[in-house]
Order: sequence, then structure tokens, then C-alpha cells
Amino acid sequence: MYICGEPAFPGNQIDCNMYKSIIRPVLFCFSAETAHNLTISALSVLRAVPFARNIVRSIFRTDSSGLEKTVFGLRFRNPVGLAGGLDKNGDHYNELSDFGFSFIEIGSLTPEPQDGNPKPRLFRVIQDRAIINRMGINNKGVRHAASNLKKRRPETIIAANISKNASCSNENAAEDYLKAFTVMYDFADMFVVNVSCPNVTGLTNLQDVSFLSGITDRLLAERNSRPVRKPLLIKLSPDISFGQVDSILEYSIRAGIDGVVAGNTTRSREGLTLSPEEIEKIGNGGMSGAPLYKKSLALVKQIAGKTGGRLPIIGVGGIMSPEQAEEMLAAGASLIEIYSGFIYEGPGLVKKIVRHLHNSLAK
Repeated sequence: MYICGEPAFPGNQIDCNMYKSIIRPVLFCFSAETAHNLTISALSVLRAVPFARNIVRSIFRTDSSGLEKTVFGLRFRNPVGLAGGLDKNGDHYNELSDFGFSFIEIGSLTPEPQDGNPKPRLFRVIQDRAIINRMGINNKGVRHAASNLKKRRPETIIAANISKNASCSNENAAEDYLKAFTVMYDFADMFVVNVSCPNVTGLTNLQDVSFLSGITDRLLAERNSRPVRKPLLIKLSPDISFGQVDSILEYSIRAGIDGVVAGNTTRSREGLTLSPEEIEKIGNGGMSGAPLYKKSLALVKQIAGKTGGRLPIIGVGGIMSPEQAEEMLAAGASLIEIYSGFIYEGPGLVKKIVRHLHNSLAK
């Protein structure tokens, strides 16, 4: 018996049948942010119930020695990670790793807690498998995440996504990034500098090299004072011009930045089948999901072509299938991340990607 083109086993049944026919419709009865909070609550239950995590791992996690790789000096079990935004506060990195992710990006984390933008601020576009958010980097602050990592030893690689508080001006942004970086340094394995979130006023302006260098030079100097060197990556927007991308890449190679995350959500609404009136009703926010894929892929190809492989890339944005994951890696990404695909396609997506990549490698 075969399910979804693979030999039948519990993980495939849950992903293809139970998730899409039962769990997802129930979650989608709630607002997107309420469903997110319910998911986080379910992960808390998972942690508390004896042997529950073992069961999840047995269903969803698979490994392939052929897919192991060393990037940034770190050893990854497979190339698939969870993008920032789901585990905003570093509360459930271990439970999420049970679904097969080889690394978890937590955050964005700011020096002080912040509430983010007013609700409603998270919207689904189900027919296009897209999500639009204007969350505004709501989080409990970097100290909360550091405390969690200290109490619960990570069982996977942790990437800490750091940003400035919304109340901090761009002129003083370097201080905020440095505070978050310093607090998290002993607890995370690698760092992602978020200067590309479209939901905080003026944040994307920090991608200008004159601003960006002022931030990352401070972080690099702090790193140089530490006994352990940890990778530092820059998260880029898919909305900036390739000329600006090239300037950032030239600076990054010169300064000693370890890699880039390509990319973030987009202000564009290209690819949505909504009417202009429906788009206007939702309002501002960054779009993720299936319509973003081509834009993210183009960004990865541009970076890979410009750097000739000298700067490792984490490709993220709109990956909804194993075939797209493979295409993103073939385009030059060393690793990939998923988020919206996890929401729309289900928790078995990581396993499907790993199996597909394993089979492609075998061929």
C-alpha cells in the first residue's frame, strides 16, 4: 500500500490524511494568531506528557547520513531548518526538532520585550497558500529566550534571530543589536541579524551598507573578544534591488560575515488571486508562503552567482514541496528553512523533503 507516493507508514498517514482533513480545518476555524497560540500550547502539552516526544520522533523524524553536512563550522543532520517566527521566544525548540528539523531559528528577539503591532495582524490567504503578517516582532525579550536555553539544553542547532526594539531609532540600532547579541552569545550556536522585517517602521533601511556595517562591525568586534567564534549571518529582504544585494555581499565578504539568509517576507502581493479590494482590506504586512517562492529562488541564485560559493546561503521563502526544496539547494543554498509549508502542508513535510533528497542523492 502506498500513500502520497511513498510506502505507507504512520507519519505519512498523519500528514496526508489526518492533518489536511481534520487538524488543519479545525485550526483554520480560528484566526491565524489564535491557531498559532493553540499550536504553541500543544507543544507545551507534548513536553509534559511522558513519552509523547518519543512518539512524535518515531513518526516524523528520519535521518540520512548522505545528507549530513558541515556549514558555518556546524554539523547539520540534514539541510532543513525551521524559519524564525514560529518559536518567537525560544520556548519549544526541542519539541519542534522532533519533527525532523536539523536546526531551529528562534525569534526575532529584541533586547526588551515588546507587544508588536495592534491586532488583527496575521492573515491567511488559503487559496494561495500564503500568510500575511504585520506582527511587529512581538516577543518576550532576549533574556527570556536565554533563560530557556540555559534551563533546557538544546537538542538541536539553535540560530538566534536578533533585532532592535521598535522604540529604538535607526541611529542607535547598533546598541540594541549588541545588547541582544551579548545576552544570547553563550546560549545560541549561530546568529541571524534581522535588518529586513517589513513590519517594523524603518527597519529595512538598515540594509543600507552604511547602517548595516555600523551594526555588524560592533557584533564582529564583540565576537572577536570571545573565546568561541560563532557564525554571524545577515537576513536579507527579497524586495531590495540586486544592486543593493551585491553591495551587501561585497561588504559581508570583506568584513567576515559568515553567511546570508535569503530572504524574509515581502511587501509585494504578486501571485495572490485576491481582488485589489480584498488585498486592500488586509492592509500592510509581509507576505510569506507559496507566492514568494520564485522571488526567494531568484535571490538565492543572485547571491550564489555573485559570491561563487564563498558565502553560504540559507534559502527560505515559499518552499512548499520536496521538489522546491531540492531546487533551492541546487540554486546555491547550503541549507533551507520552511515555515508556511509547515502550516499548510503539515508536520510531515520535513520527512518528505529529507526522503526526497535522499532518493535524489541515491539516483
